[in-house]
Amino acid sequence: MIGIERVLDKLGSGGVVIAALGCTACFPALGALAAALGIGFLGQFEGTIINALLPLFTIFVLVVNCYGWYKNQVHWRGLLSVIGPLVILATLYPLWQYGWSVSIFYSALILVLTVSIADLIWSVPSHDSLGV
Repeated sequence: MIGIERVLDKLGSGGVVIAALGCTACFPALGALAAALGIGFLGQFEGTIINALLPLFTIFVLVVNCYGWYKNQVHWRGLLSVIGPLVILATLYPLWQYGWSVSIFYSALILVLTVSIADLIWSVPSHDSLGV
């Protein structure tokens, strides 16, 4: 992703992480990390964060990554960029009742962060710069 898509992806990924850090009862490991970072006060807004902000930021990341996939046509990278947000949404709604959903959520969150960081390191050249 180049330009505005790249910035929007980073904002959305950061929003997903901050929203997850605010859910201390749902994600105890992230709650401990939030307390260590000094943002444990977000725990008092847990209901709003888990029901509104986390899905909103996740959908935002998903839309931006789908647009980047469509624009750049790098299929393996596009697939990796949408799997994380899709799994986060799946674990928040239909799969939340299962005990293993928290582990899947953590894995998806790590995938979202990894893909976002990888995009900073190895950016995809745009079609304009390739002369296409």
